[in-house]
Amino acid sequence: MIKVKVVGCGGYGGVGIVELLLRHPQAEIQTLVAATETGMPMSDLYPHLKGFCDLPIYTPDDPAAQEPADVVFFSTPDGVGMVQAPAELAKGARVIDYSGDFRFNSADDYAEYARRIGRDPVHKAPELLPKTVYGLPELNRGAYAADQRLVGNPGCFAMSCLMGLAPAVAAKLVTFDSLICDCKTGVSGAGKKATPIHHFPARYENMQAYRLSGHQHVMEVERMLGAIAGEAVPVTFTAQVVPVCRGILSTLYGTLRDGIHLADVQAAYQDYHRANSFVRLYDSKAAIGTAHVRGTNYCNLTIDVDERTRRLRVVAHIDNLMKGQASNALQNMNIICGLPEDTGLHFPGAYP
Repeated sequence: MIKVKVVGCGGYGGVGIVELLLRHPQAEIQTLVAATETGMPMSDLYPHLKGFCDLPIYTPDDPAAQEPADVVFFSTPDGVGMVQAPAELAKGARVIDYSGDFRFNSADDYAEYARRIGRDPVHKAPELLPKTVYGLPELNRGAYAADQRLVGNPGCFAMSCLMGLAPAVAAKLVTFDSLICDCKTGVSGAGKKATPIHHFPARYENMQAYRLSGHQHVMEVERMLGAIAGEAVPVTFTAQVVPVCRGILSTLYGTLRDGIHLADVQAAYQDYHRANSFVRLYDSKAAIGTAHVRGTNYCNLTIDVDERTRRLRVVAHIDNLMKGQASNALQNMNIICGLPEDTGLHFPGAYP
């Protein structure tokens, strides 16, 4: 069995990976660690886990929290993984980090990302950056080393945009300077900590765009699409929060190149995602939404062409707490531990 430690188990991403690990046939939760809400069983913090996960939550400095594990998930904010991951790696663990700490392979790229979110641009463990991999298997599966031990889990918005746009860029279906990402997320994307702008009265019947000056996930999208295209690919990105609990709906646009029609687009998407069992393709007649991926690792893509305006339109649906976070992290664990990618992840979710 794979012995697992979850650092940051008290947040939404932490409880999400705990829920998934409980049903994983080859993994066992060994240690739970958090900075707050410690000294209690996990099931006291999350009563739905009563009888399923009653393990105690340790503080980071507790000797029990230092015990080595096979895999360590850092479900923590930016800045935590880069400080604590080196010690876990030195003990032989494989590490999967949810934050932006290990999404980039150079100190310069990390510095640019850090500046966008107002953090110190100096990475605390720059020697690890060349050893990490951007953990979106649907695009980057070939970049995982045979002995990969460090993975940077992508941002949730970035995942939805990349799975929706990568086939169009790879097949050169669209002009690269025409891409627009119009993205909406549920309130859980802001995390568990209560703030005045995210509690119920502020969010109920209220929608708003935010970070119009530049969202941190744009850098991930442009970097990966640029690598696919072999040239710079700028995107216009707008993030919006809508009054639902969970889910991301990203509507993605691009101007079609001459001679490209719907049949060409459908063929390109089917070819690109043929090996990606967690991506499901639909046409414009399908009545699907975020409810149909809730609680799952799936990404549903609606593929459409507006022949009148000559625009590609792709609608990507993911669960921001699952494919956008915890279940994608588990998919990464499966890969770096030599297991089939869908181990512990092949289930349909719940509806409605």
